[in-house]
Amino acid sequence: MTAEQQRVDALLRAMTLEEKIGQLIMPDAGGLTTGPGKPFDIRALVVAGRAGSLLNVTEFEDIREVQRLAVHGTRLGIPLLLGLDVLHGHRTIFPVPFAEAAAFDPDLWRRTARAAAEEATAEGINLTFAPMLDIARDPRWGRIAESPGEDPLVARRWAEAKVRGFQHRSLALPCALAATAKHFAGYGAVAAGREYAPVDLSERLVREVYLPPFEAAVQAGVAAVMTAFTDLAGVPMTANAAVLRDVLRGRWGFDGVVVSDYGAIAELIHHGVAEDLAGAAALALRAGVDIDMASDAYATGLPVALEHGTARMEDVDAAVRRVLSLKAALGLFKVAGAGDPRTPSRPHRVRLRRELAREAAQRSIVLLKNERAVLPLGSGVKRLALVGPLVDARADMLGPWSALGEPDRAVTYLEGLAEALPEVRISAVRGIGTQGGDGAGIREAVAAAAAADAVVLCLGEDRSMSGEAASRASLDLPGLQRDLAEAVLELGRPAIVVLTSGRPLAVEWLAERADAFLAAGFLGHEAGRAMADVLTGRSNPSGRLPVSWPRAVGQVPVPYSQRPGGRPFDPDNVFTSRYLDLSNEPLFRFGEGLSYTTFVLEEARADRSKLGSSDRLLVQVDVRNEGPRDGEETVFLFIHDPVASVSRPVLELKDFARIVLAAGGRGTVSFTLAGSDLSYLDAGLHPRLDAGLVEILVGTSADRKRLHRLQVEICAEIRSERDHEGAAGHP
Repeated sequence: MTAEQQRVDALLRAMTLEEKIGQLIMPDAGGLTTGPGKPFDIRALVVAGRAGSLLNVTEFEDIREVQRLAVHGTRLGIPLLLGLDVLHGHRTIFPVPFAEAAAFDPDLWRRTARAAAEEATAEGINLTFAPMLDIARDPRWGRIAESPGEDPLVARRWAEAKVRGFQHRSLALPCALAATAKHFAGYGAVAAGREYAPVDLSERLVREVYLPPFEAAVQAGVAAVMTAFTDLAGVPMTANAAVLRDVLRGRWGFDGVVVSDYGAIAELIHHGVAEDLAGAAALALRAGVDIDMASDAYATGLPVALEHGTARMEDVDAAVRRVLSLKAALGLFKVAGAGDPRTPSRPHRVRLRRELAREAAQRSIVLLKNERAVLPLGSGVKRLALVGPLVDARADMLGPWSALGEPDRAVTYLEGLAEALPEVRISAVRGIGTQGGDGAGIREAVAAAAAADAVVLCLGEDRSMSGEAASRASLDLPGLQRDLAEAVLELGRPAIVVLTSGRPLAVEWLAERADAFLAAGFLGHEAGRAMADVLTGRSNPSGRLPVSWPRAVGQVPVPYSQRPGGRPFDPDNVFTSRYLDLSNEPLFRFGEGLSYTTFVLEEARADRSKLGSSDRLLVQVDVRNEGPRDGEETVFLFIHDPVASVSRPVLELKDFARIVLAAGGRGTVSFTLAGSDLSYLDAGLHPRLDAGLVEILVGTSADRKRLHRLQVEICAEIRSERDHEGAAGHP
């Protein structure tokens, strides 16, 4: 037994019931002291041993004070877990996940998480509620902004990269920030894309799509898991023992902390599965939830549940042990100080993080159209008009939930272009608000555009329209932005659309009429400089879409990995799967994105035509840069099993890789597949590998018509007989 385990055991023996329950409580400490809307004094709770964790302590002096009170002002001296939503940066804000995922670069994903962790831990924060691993295929859902997109493989690699970035080599290091994988599980599939709505998924989808990213996080050593607000087929996740105990802890072996989302345990009453706080607390504890975030269910209801016998003391002890073990793993019993905020604020460290933010933003921008080669902006542009509500929208560059990032430090599109093009006369006119209904300024904006050699239309959503509680029924431009855009486009000037949003928007009309179209996301503090780098050609755009974009909201969801159905679309047969009034195809496909150079992929090849279950397959494709600029291309490897015991998706992503080539250069991208990579879950949800042919498809997006295709023969059928019934936690 280690010294840490001995310490935990000794503390458990010494603790009173009230102190044990206190370790399972995480109050919202925003503001810290009693005041309007504050029902209690957080400091008094800490001194009384009734708060083992705190949420939203943001000032360094407050952090230092509450840790001092916990360690020196309580009977047992147990330090606090101090949690904060460090989602895409702490002080320095990087692109939102919806944008950063477009880089398809796990090393970049890791580095931005590492930088955020260094800033947060220097201020005494030791727990973040990230990464968010919800697969998001419905852009109506506001939290798609926090998601790495629609594909489970991308989300798995995102999980691994972010966990390793936040937690570094060891949780015991002073700069390690305990990560929390959230929201477990299926939250991204809320009905109608409406926040907090019910979730009803097939067990196959849960197993194949929604659980794998969380399993990857567990394998990467994630410290904590957060339950979703929502239910899964009628069982609220905060009380879902089948998933939390049987899958997460049982099959995956997770021994870390499970924390509820904000107020979610008390919300079991609203779900209709608990009568009161005591019932809610008993259900959550039995399911394996260790920390009650901001609901008061454990503080008020758990003593009653224990007295009535609906909750067990051994479950309390197990939960407390996990919380104390995380504190020990973080080294808090040795050094519970509040860090040193001077370290990350040193000028050279600040400069390095801003450079990283600029790089991440550059690589998150997706160029989706570039007709007439209007980009990059050439020397013929002497007068440039920037038009639209996001021209100089400093706070909106940061996106939703941007931790402690200061909007005043953000670089706007106007500032970035003015800095990059000092010789160009730039006119900037907002014209209208993002959501407002007053179109009086449209005339001024049109006049500015008419006097310019080219126009940059800065359109999209403001930061309030994405994130939690920000679902939208419409996916068009909000407010009067369409009126503004159409008036400017009527002029016939070269028009470049910069679309800032936290979700895919259904703007087919805009994409068709613009000369150039860029999807930006919320790019963070260096948004303006990064956009200027791309528009001027200093940076060659390399972002690729991590989620399909619909033409209209009626197509939603429109992921690339759909099953074919019995009557797949046939343009010559009305009785096939189709719309009367719209194409089946998305506006932009998963993986789409352009460059200022031209990449050509040659035919893919494999090192063998037959594959046994224990063999490995090497697939290679040569890539040529036939254009005039250095550039970076992303290559995807998909598979399709055309004849299986259950219908399989038309495409399944199995790997992706990037290649950087100088102008005129060529190189080879290599992928290695194991036999198990070609397996699937059969009708009984058992892993199965069929004898027969499997298609391997390689290309630069999920456009099947443009993918290079080869076939591999599986030599023998392999089927696991392990029983996984109920594995997805359905009742």
